[in-house]
Amino acid sequence: MASSLTKDSVTPGTPGSERTFFGHPRGLATLFMTEMWERFSYYGMRALLPLYLVAPGGLHLSAGTATAIYSVYVSLVYLLAMPGGWFGDRVWGPRKTVAVAGTVIMLGHLTLALPSSGTFYAGLALVAIGSGLLKANISTMVGHLYDGPDDPRRDGGFTVFYMGINLGAFAAPLVIGTVGESVDWHLGFALAALGMALGLAQFLLGSRHLDPHSSVVPKPLSADEKASTLRKAALWAGIAAVAYTVLGFSGHYTLNWVLVPLTLLGVIIPTLVLVRIKRDRELDRPEQSKMSAYIWFFVAAAVFWMIYDQGASTLALFADSSAENSVLGWEFPVSWYQSVNPVLIMALAPVFAWFWLALNRRGKEPGTIVKFASGLTLVGVSFFLFLAPLAIADGGHKAAALWLVAIYFVQTVGELLLSPVGLSVTTKMAPAKYASQMMGVWFLAVTAGDATTGLLSIAGVDLNKTGVVALEATLAVVAGGAVWMYRNKVKELMGDVR
Repeated sequence: MASSLTKDSVTPGTPGSERTFFGHPRGLATLFMTEMWERFSYYGMRALLPLYLVAPGGLHLSAGTATAIYSVYVSLVYLLAMPGGWFGDRVWGPRKTVAVAGTVIMLGHLTLALPSSGTFYAGLALVAIGSGLLKANISTMVGHLYDGPDDPRRDGGFTVFYMGINLGAFAAPLVIGTVGESVDWHLGFALAALGMALGLAQFLLGSRHLDPHSSVVPKPLSADEKASTLRKAALWAGIAAVAYTVLGFSGHYTLNWVLVPLTLLGVIIPTLVLVRIKRDRELDRPEQSKMSAYIWFFVAAAVFWMIYDQGASTLALFADSSAENSVLGWEFPVSWYQSVNPVLIMALAPVFAWFWLALNRRGKEPGTIVKFASGLTLVGVSFFLFLAPLAIADGGHKAAALWLVAIYFVQTVGELLLSPVGLSVTTKMAPAKYASQMMGVWFLAVTAGDATTGLLSIAGVDLNKTGVVALEATLAVVAGGAVWMYRNKVKELMGDVR
């Protein structure tokens, strides 16, 4: 990346004389590389996870249990983003929180690399905790690099940062997936630990380029608040420890005693958070109205992510058992399918950005609700498309790899329609009192969607059955249609937000 750093040819000491990263503050290079390596470790491990869970050389679990574990894990990553942001705001500050997070993630991957099923779930928990701590705080530090929301470089900076995410996500399955599937599962997890170690090392070395605000704790806990928080944490930890100890010694413990509570929390907590904000009497009438509109977007997004995130579980397990994973006679690891989405994002995102600008200049750019409804409908269409390879497999044949690529393509187009709009509408519709918390609320839509998938798997629903896939597809298309049909009502509730 050193070749990407430039120095403006102006007199030293004048504004703009500092070294830059594609015209952006030098600290962006540090955060770009940190996020790239963290995503490399995260997506590499995630590509291996469901395959390892069902493999005879792995944990050799059923596909339903593997999907449940995967869904719980992903839902926890996004659920823990809210307390992760809280730690950055109230305890350590963003910079220290990211350093701690990187260390926890690295230790989690190293634990997964141990050839023992007993330590596997502890490793998953560590990676989920570390990812939750890192997720909100590293984005906050990107914002610190710029002179407020009106800095003209700000949007471009986040675009560059977003490219780092997709570079890491693209490379991870090709490297970690290949080694894990073809050589040794635990060596693949060890490579994920190495990726996070590289990201952590360059973050610590490059942190001098970050804005000083990144080290500040915006609203530190008072002594009383700290003591109260520690008491409550100790109480709940003690209750959990006693309950699981009793279950263990009584012989009643099964994996579902962990999976079921976590999936229920993944549905209940997002609901409670939305209800708490909606019923807050300090919000004025326009803010209440916007929150009513936001609930429409939130529920629709939960349906979207419920289907979309099955691309790395339900679709991956189908590919492992029922697809011809080859192109022109050349076979490739199943985990490579997880590189399709990030490469399509990198290819299509600039096209979409240009397309929206071109339509905007003509006054024809579709509104937020239309984009959202279209994205939701497309993720439903992708599962209708999934019915074709399912039918081929039911006929005793292997489905062609291009069927799966086509599904990922449709889902990626849906993501580009829905995800950026969801992020934007979250910031625009956030009540002033909850401005810093609403991005965590948006992540809870992912939590709710994945937790629902987990509950279905725990209940014994086979997500690779034609009827279930058709039902999910219909649900998404109907939900997209409902958003479209009630667009005028939602627009009215949105007030001045467009």
